[in-house]
Amino acid sequence: MVSFHRFATCPFCNLRIHQLVSQFDTFGDEFQIAAIFDSPLDHLQKHAVGHHAPFSILADEHNIYYRKFAVARSVLGTIRGFLKRLPTVLYAMFIKGFWPFPIKGNIFSMPLELLIDKEGIIQYVHRGKDEGDHLSIDVIRQFALMGTLKP
Repeated sequence: MVSFHRFATCPFCNLRIHQLVSQFDTFGDEFQIAAIFDSPLDHLQKHAVGHHAPFSILADEHNIYYRKFAVARSVLGTIRGFLKRLPTVLYAMFIKGFWPFPIKGNIFSMPLELLIDKEGIIQYVHRGKDEGDHLSIDVIRQFALMGTLKP
């Protein structure tokens, strides 16, 4: 799985990384994740270290891969996500401690998640409609364990 996120201090993104870390053992031994952030490397290292992720968390400060994979940017999606998912962002900030400051990266990047099979072929693309729209953990688990998704 390749998962594109917003900036390193994004509460939605950090909550997503937390979810992936906490469920990682349920995805099977061969499943791999690469999480990519729109942030400078030093800023990402400072804010990602607390996750203790068993997968790679990468910085793409110059948006090389964001452009290659056509990661969407949306002002409306950012506003919609904040309003629609207000309880989630409040939970991320006040319960989990994922504060959105300082912001170093684009705040309008929308989530993009790619499920890639063992041959390196993209089998499923999920383009988030707002800043907190991600694939369900159950869908990821199904793909990780079965290599396919139910129609």
